[in-house]
Amino acid sequence: MSTADPTSDLALARAVDDLRRGEIVRVLDPPQALSVLAAELATPASLARLEAQGPVHLLLTPERAATLHLLNQRAAAGAEVVMVAPAPWLDVVACRSAADPATDLDHPLKGPFPTRSPGPWCRAAKAALALLKRARLLPAALAVEDRAPTPGRLEADAQAILAWRRVRRLAIVTRATLPLEGAEEAQVVAFRADDGGPEHLALIIGAPGPVPLVRLHSACLTGDVLGSLRCDCGPQLRAAVARLGREGGILLYLQQEGRGIGLLNKLRAYALQDQGFDTVDANERLGFAAEERDFDLAAAMLRLLGVDRVRLLTNNPAKPQALQQAGIAVEGVVPLVAPTNPHNARYLATKRDRQGHRL
Repeated sequence: MSTADPTSDLALARAVDDLRRGEIVRVLDPPQALSVLAAELATPASLARLEAQGPVHLLLTPERAATLHLLNQRAAAGAEVVMVAPAPWLDVVACRSAADPATDLDHPLKGPFPTRSPGPWCRAAKAALALLKRARLLPAALAVEDRAPTPGRLEADAQAILAWRRVRRLAIVTRATLPLEGAEEAQVVAFRADDGGPEHLALIIGAPGPVPLVRLHSACLTGDVLGSLRCDCGPQLRAAVARLGREGGILLYLQQEGRGIGLLNKLRAYALQDQGFDTVDANERLGFAAEERDFDLAAAMLRLLGVDRVRLLTNNPAKPQALQQAGIAVEGVVPLVAPTNPHNARYLATKRDRQGHRL
């Protein structure tokens, strides 16, 4: 059994790594505990190990449960977890179908889907799904009530998982000059969060004033690097750098791809958009909320840079609200205009109509 303190960041980061490798992790909420396995990574061997412990339940987010037509569960008392009771059809193929809409097309689930209240396992079940999201896996888990520790199996505390923030310990690692196209007078500042997650960057451009113009930009490999036309991320990044190059300011480059669901899940959402779903519906069909980013991270980066007042370069009303809630004064909001194209028209309409972006 792991000797790491199950409430520590180290234990949580190791649990994320194990889940990504398809291992079983023990989620503790004393006196209860659940052994959990990512449904999308289940194999006959790992499922058999769970079944040897007892009846296997399926844990789903309300969003994914709604896709599987468990609408009554989604509406019931603001349910945060839907627990599908053990059933004979719950094999490896069914596990993957329950987690992934793409697999569900090839192997549609037949049901029935008898559900039960998570009851005393509610917090452990919520924590299991939160841990899967942190691992950038689809938030669907196989779970067994766990009455005793298993040698060699990592343990993570449910309350610590649910309280786990990206900004618990954030540090500046290094600084360097970084001339940019459109902003040759620029410096890059690299940050590391002590949670096993990715590094984040700040670009200090020109001479930011006492209330600097600041842009929060979430990484988008497809748009920023590959030049995808189906979003406006690349054009927004370049427009923001050019604006800051003229006026001076700060661009925070946050590794929160796909509104926080991760690159692979974003590409899964793209496949759903190809079927006609908009960006919000696609994320929810995968089991995620429409917005999974944590902007406390941006506030912590600004504080380490000595900034507590900003003018924010954004069209997204959620960003100034989040910064202000995190203690950063937003003294003005400046719109960001970027070119559009026929491929991203629906994407932009969804941002405007369903997420309140001021376009």
